[in-house]
Amino acid sequence: MKLVSYKTEDREHLGIYINGHIYNLNSCDKLLPDSMNEFLWGGDELMDRAKKVNADIKSGKLEAKEELFYELIAPVPHPSSCRDAYAFRQHVEAGRRNRGAAMIPEFDQYPVFYFTNHNAIQGAGEIECMPDHFDKLDFELEVAIVINKKGRNIKAAEADNYIAGYMIMNDMSARTLQMEEMLLNLGPAKGKDFSTVIGPWLVTPDELDAYKTAPKPGHTGNAYDLKMVCHINGKQVSAGTMADMEWTFAEIIERCAYGCDILPGDVIGSGTVGTGCFLELNGTGLRNDPNYKAQWLQPNDLVEMEVTGLGMLGNVIKKAESSFSLFALKK
Repeated sequence: MKLVSYKTEDREHLGIYINGHIYNLNSCDKLLPDSMNEFLWGGDELMDRAKKVNADIKSGKLEAKEELFYELIAPVPHPSSCRDAYAFRQHVEAGRRNRGAAMIPEFDQYPVFYFTNHNAIQGAGEIECMPDHFDKLDFELEVAIVINKKGRNIKAAEADNYIAGYMIMNDMSARTLQMEEMLLNLGPAKGKDFSTVIGPWLVTPDELDAYKTAPKPGHTGNAYDLKMVCHINGKQVSAGTMADMEWTFAEIIERCAYGCDILPGDVIGSGTVGTGCFLELNGTGLRNDPNYKAQWLQPNDLVEMEVTGLGMLGNVIKKAESSFSLFALKK
């Protein structure tokens, strides 16, 4: 099942996406809420009701009225929190190698994550960026999950049961802002908090069963072989697979929930797949060829991310009509 959030006349709704059409869930079953947040708090009971509606529409048992005029927004438009992890070894190794640093052994001891701005979540469409963001503006190709059950001190062996579904994530990054503030051993903050893109829909785990694969040796939880690619202005720049995640989402949830609650609506990203950002690509290119021409996102660039089973997430980068600069305020 593919769950979507969308707007009609500036009102947000919850729907399902079937064969190119969107159907409002509340119109099909009055016991289903008309917002993603309320739906996620309903846990497995509401998920099962929605799956029945989905099956009935597909089989023709239910004649539902499709939405004709709508604006698709982030599938989870108002997350209760947003974390991003660091699960792909290739990306971590390449980044450290490009900085002249050895691979850090702690990577193999436990998964790590940071909190980003859950109020800066966006879906497909335009992303407006300030002038300072364009100083090494970057994309990051990732997959994300959303939680639909409250939990605490969850073991990895049970953690997959807390996942409502999977989405594509683009963890937008303003690298100069990020690197400056992290010199003070704090962050990332301003380099990340302007936009995190998720979408185009939330895909329930059962739809991905055909892509299941074994996790890495010594690891616990579901793993999927989903091809991940990114195109900038029609040119492919990144390619990888979700199967390369060293740490599973189950293990990441285990760490997230240690000593604190995870809540329905929490979004958790995988971290960047290998080759999944310009920072890594530029670093590798310059290490191999000092004449390599580094590239960063520019105004009006089209970013298209596609993941097997999860769809395609497209965004156009726009420049804000402002000259306000944090760089100019530095003492």
